[in-house]
This record gives sequence, structure tokens and C-alpha cells, in this order.
Amino acid sequence: MTALSTATLSSLDPSVAVPAYDRAAVRAGIVHIGVGGFHRAHQALYLDKLMNAGQGMDWGICGVGVLPGDARMRDALQAQDCLYTLVEKHPDGTQDARVVGSIVEFLLAPDDPEAVIEKMASEETRIVSLTVTEGGYNFHAVTGEFDATDPGVVADLEPDAVPRTTFGLVTEALARRRDRGTGPFTILSCDNIQGNGDAARRSFTAFARLRGEKWGDEKLGEWVEQHVTFPNCMVDRITPVTTDDDRAAIAERFGVEDRWPVVCEPFTQWVLEDAFVAGRPPVEDAGAQVVADVEPYELMKLRLLNASHQGLCYLGYLAGHRLVHDVCQDPLFAQFLLSYMDREATPSLHPVPGIDLDAYKHELISRFSNSHVRDTVARLCAESSDRIPKWLLPVVRHNLEHGGEIERSAAIVAAWARYAEGVDEQGGPITIVDRLADTLKATAQRYAEDPLVFVRNEELFGDLADDTRFAETYQRHLASLHEKGARATLEALATP
Repeated sequence: MTALSTATLSSLDPSVAVPAYDRAAVRAGIVHIGVGGFHRAHQALYLDKLMNAGQGMDWGICGVGVLPGDARMRDALQAQDCLYTLVEKHPDGTQDARVVGSIVEFLLAPDDPEAVIEKMASEETRIVSLTVTEGGYNFHAVTGEFDATDPGVVADLEPDAVPRTTFGLVTEALARRRDRGTGPFTILSCDNIQGNGDAARRSFTAFARLRGEKWGDEKLGEWVEQHVTFPNCMVDRITPVTTDDDRAAIAERFGVEDRWPVVCEPFTQWVLEDAFVAGRPPVEDAGAQVVADVEPYELMKLRLLNASHQGLCYLGYLAGHRLVHDVCQDPLFAQFLLSYMDREATPSLHPVPGIDLDAYKHELISRFSNSHVRDTVARLCAESSDRIPKWLLPVVRHNLEHGGEIERSAAIVAAWARYAEGVDEQGGPITIVDRLADTLKATAQRYAEDPLVFVRNEELFGDLADDTRFAETYQRHLASLHEKGARATLEALATP
């Protein structure tokens, strides 16, 4: 067994690919906030590929953790010289392992916010990228306005406060760069939000304006809006949460002792808008697509892949499945998802250049069915209040407006409400992982007195409960879920 570190790279099993470049020569040109499994399976891998090809040596990554809980990632990475093992699991059971070396530093903001700010303020930093989850942009789900009442934001807006939030840290770094004449950096959102760059622009400029008003620097918000660029991008790779079983399996199969490896599917996609104010790495040479308009690709991914994840997780969980591949290897569920994608999601999309949508949709079912990835249904059920409004409800609203079908979308919303009651069909407890868990559970459990009570939450659903067609369809499916169960509800939907 070999503990992973720079000193042990040459001792690893030959089946494990290792960095072919001198990591001591890598300079951090990117600060990434939110270093989790997805970032390490995706953006960091593209940069590692570039460096292995002799490019991008000034585009290394300095990881940043903003939450106290990020100390676990800091400790794991620092113990391994920021190296980690990435294992791609193929449907036929084969696995490819490589050590990724593009992350060269990790800073924890709660320990030393000044170090994080100065790292971003450094002239070497030209991109600050983000994977802070769908809820990390601090927008009201319905109004889309930046929430200035958030306690962390309120604290960071106090004059001369030491920044603690992502907004406060990044904005302070930008203010220093402006004052020093260093110029702005690009803020690159890599989260699953439609128009993620546009969302980042709205949130960071809103915070900068608020800070400017509080701190007597009225031009700060205008400077950020005019000079910082916020490219949109689409990211895609199924990356389950790393488990102790994964660690043990990697140790046994590859002989690597890794504190926090990453496992993922073979598929990966990254589509970026070419809008970088201070330059960018040539990621197209590592397989990314650089395009003028990301929106068609974003909508395709969010409304087909991400919304289908929501389509399988609640219904699958209620029916007794706990692993994603078990759901999608069930013909009834696979057919339901394909019908949702064909009849409800696809009509809401724009033409997607270079993509065969029919092949893409069938490939999604194949990806979801990969039994070796062992993605959990519970992971997909988490944080639904941040996901459903961004991924599924736009499909519902589009089809209501254009006279399209909503049967399957409404069934998914009803399944979320049934799941949120906190008890499965066998009477077992369901642990709701969501920022609004208590509210969702209390509301969902009142369905008997008001079948529409769950969707009357305007923060999440706006005025959907007032739409007669949606309300009637939703109520019918919710009643079926209670009376007949998830499987029988899907069987009824499958009947012509």
C-alpha cells in the first residue's frame, strides 16, 4: 500500500497514470471556491490534461474553502501535496485511475481570510471559479433578487468587516485590484444553473453595489459590472459522493492509499462562452467546447439530464430503489424518463448545434444505468428546493404557456411533495436533506386538508398553484401516489 504524495508518485502501480509534468513549475492562475468531488472530476481534470500535454503551466489551481466544514478537504489534500486519485468507472466494469496534479494549493478562509483575499488580489490570479451549489448565489427562488437580508451578507456589509462569505471575499479582492491598478479577473461559475455566468454577475454586482453604499465607495458596483467578465458555461459529469468503500476499493485495486479520491463516470462535457477578461487556458485542447452562445447546451443539460435526475429520484425512492442504476435499469422508469424528455422537455429547448438530441437522451439513460458508478438516489433527492425551481419548473411554465404536455412534470412535482412528507411507501422514515427541510415536511404533511398546500409556497412555485391545468394535474398524481403508490402511478402514465 502506497500513501499518495509527491514523493511516492514513482512508486505507484503502473496502471495508475501520474502527472507527466513538473508540478513545482506550475503557477496558480485560478482560484477555485468550493473544492468538492465534481470540481476535482471536471475542471481540475481538464487542466491536468493540458499540463500533461505541456500547456497551461501558469493555470494551476488554488483551492479555497469558505465553510468551516471545508477543513476536511484542506486536511486531506494538504496531507497529499494536493494530489488525489480520480477513478473513471466504465459500464463493463473496467476502471481507469489517474493522479491529478493541477491543484497546487488549498486555503481555508475561516482560518485566514486575508490570505484568501490576497491570493485573489494577486496579479497571477486571472480566474476565480466557483462550484458553490445551486443555492450559493443567494437569489430568491421566485423574484430572482439578491437576498440582502442573509445573515452572512449582512455581516459582510458592515463597514470594515472581515469578509466571510464568497461575495465578501471576492469583492474585497476586486476592490484591491482596482485600487492597485491590477485590473479585474474573470468570475467563472461552474454550477448547474441556467445562465450561471449571468447569475454570478447579478449576485456579485448586487453585493458590490450594496457594499459600495455601506462603505462610501459608490462606484464599486459599477466598476465590477463594467470590467469583470462572467462567462456562462455548461458542465456535465456524474460524480457520486466518495465513500469509505471507494477508498478501500481503490486501495485494494490500485494499491493507493488516498484520503479523498474521486470516482465518476467516463462521460464528461464542458461548454464555455469565450468571455475572459484576463485570458484563459486553452481548454479546447483538452476536450472542452468554446462557443459564442452556451444557452442551447445549458438548457439541454438542465432540462434533460438534471430534471430527469429529479424525475427518477423521488419516484424511485418511493418505489424502494436506493441506487440510481437500479431505477434506470427498470424498463418502467426508463420509459417514463424518455417520455418526459421527448414530450415535455425537448419542446422547451432551442436547437443545439452539433448535438443529436435523440442519441443524447438515450445516452443519458445508459449513463444513469451504469451500475459501477453506484450513484445514490438520496444524493439526487437532496437540496430539491434549490433544484426543482431551476431545472424542472421552467419546463412546466413553458408548456403551460405554449399548450404543451405537463403530465410527467406535474407527476415529478407531486412525487417531491409525497417524498417530502418524510415517510416512504413501506412506512420507513425519509431523511430530508434541504435548506427548507422543516418547512417542506410540515407543509407536505398537510395535503389531506389542502391537496395544493405544497405548491402554494410562492417562494418556490410562484403562482403555479393558481394555474387550473397544473393544479388539477398535480392533484391527480398526488392522489395516485397516496392511493396506489409510485409504480402504479407510472404504469398509469405509460398507458396510451
